[in-house]
Amino acid sequence: MNQNEKGKVDLRPVIEKDVVIVGSGFAGLYMLHRIRQLGLSVIEFEQGNGVGGTWFWNRYPGARCDVDSLEYSFSFDEELQQEWSWSERFATQPEILKYLDHVADRFDLRRDIQLSTTVTAAVFDEAVGRWLVTTDRGDRVSARFCIMATGCLSTARAPDLPGAETFTGRTLHTGHWPQEPVDLTGLRVGVIGTGSSGIQVSPALSDVAGHLTVFQRTPNFSIPARNAPTDREREREWKKQYAQKREAARETTAGILYDYNTVSAIEVTEQERIAAYEARWAKGGVNFIRTFADIMLDKRANDTAADFVRGKIRETVKDETVARKLLPHDHPIGTKRICVDSRYFETFNKPNVTLVDLRAEPIERLTPAGLVTSAGEYPLDVLVFATGFDAVTGSLGRIDIRGRHGLVLKEKWKDGPRCYLGLMSAGLPNFFMITGPGSPSILTNVIVSIEQHVEWIADALKHLLESNIAFIEADEKAEDEWVDHVGEVAGKTLMVLANSWYMGANIPGKPRVFLPYAGGFNNYRKLCAEVVAEGYRGFRFSGDRAIRRSA
Repeated sequence: MNQNEKGKVDLRPVIEKDVVIVGSGFAGLYMLHRIRQLGLSVIEFEQGNGVGGTWFWNRYPGARCDVDSLEYSFSFDEELQQEWSWSERFATQPEILKYLDHVADRFDLRRDIQLSTTVTAAVFDEAVGRWLVTTDRGDRVSARFCIMATGCLSTARAPDLPGAETFTGRTLHTGHWPQEPVDLTGLRVGVIGTGSSGIQVSPALSDVAGHLTVFQRTPNFSIPARNAPTDREREREWKKQYAQKREAARETTAGILYDYNTVSAIEVTEQERIAAYEARWAKGGVNFIRTFADIMLDKRANDTAADFVRGKIRETVKDETVARKLLPHDHPIGTKRICVDSRYFETFNKPNVTLVDLRAEPIERLTPAGLVTSAGEYPLDVLVFATGFDAVTGSLGRIDIRGRHGLVLKEKWKDGPRCYLGLMSAGLPNFFMITGPGSPSILTNVIVSIEQHVEWIADALKHLLESNIAFIEADEKAEDEWVDHVGEVAGKTLMVLANSWYMGANIPGKPRVFLPYAGGFNNYRKLCAEVVAEGYRGFRFSGDRAIRRSA
């Protein structure tokens, strides 16, 4: 049914499915494909009016991936790997979205996806042992299994600025960019934020804006992308040995075939160290952070990398005062997500670009004509928020999730997320998360992490079906031990020294807890395999009756 004139949703009859999946990005599409292979009935809800998840929403100018295109793609189907060809080393948002549309069509996934639908609640009904999932359109689905493919970077965050309602110009967010073309030619444009999105969007906006003002609170480290058209000979060689390449990537800490140096930055001479950094800088990409083995573990080693990058910023930016403002000093390099750019620092050499240091002159308010800091007013026609996301847990926090005995997930997680392996949370039977908190997720090539989680979940469901087991649930003791382990591993790195979105520090009131697992994808994958080999250690099974399948 449709909404009535007061905007209230008219509830539809309850439909029954074996599985509900929430989200149609990389994770949701592959999970849907695997559920189909199990012969289970399924419905997938997607908030956007197209598939793609993060890559559907983040369509801002300059948006592209920071993982090599040959690796930032699915590996589960050999024909798909062979038939798809990327145009650039680092694919742009439109090309990644085109790829995901191709995947959806190639595997006929759209017939089980309901677009333009936001899941509002998922409540476990203990009387029947099923999840009741409801949406903003009035859908009510009863399902045996509920799988969250909601993404780690999918809930855009905008700052609450005094006077925002008075601003007569246009406001945009990089994480929720309009689908229709946005013409900023000749306009006075402001960008708030200098994380990955801000570093990508600012150079693109400077090419068209009459004047661009970048409002920076925290200077960030960034490495040149050195993007280029795809090397077709390299592509052919990769496709000849894709299976071996993929398996080799899974044996690495980041799930990516970087050049992992095992040497310490402290143990080599200064000349050798500088030469190594220069070589990585020339090659471009996040691979720079792997120049030495101890950059993320030893502050002395980290300082050598940070000093090198600061030196490059000084060399690039002509105005010494502007360059000084752009130098990061408040966090070790790599402890916030290291950025990859296309001429970001060069942007500040343009005559139509101004950098505003918000630590020296904080924002006071928006006015009808622009933005006011403690130093005065900056007239603006358009204000772009490149202020990031409520990462990892934000999308789950928007849904009213309730498990056994009235357990409310938001309450359980009020002091930080509690999960076992980032896959399940105790008290929520048959409820799975893909790349949830406490898994490697955002510290890796996330496609590799997604495929590993999807396959683990699919295998777990197959085990339940073949064994006529009703429920799987994380054990509280195993969950507690895993949460402690995640914190302990993070504490051995330098990552906990930064006020980053890895720690939830960008969201006011969010608990400061290190969200992903920093122990390496290779180690995590082995742990997950060991858990299964030991009879799903740390999970509890209950109910030995055969469960009727839904139509």
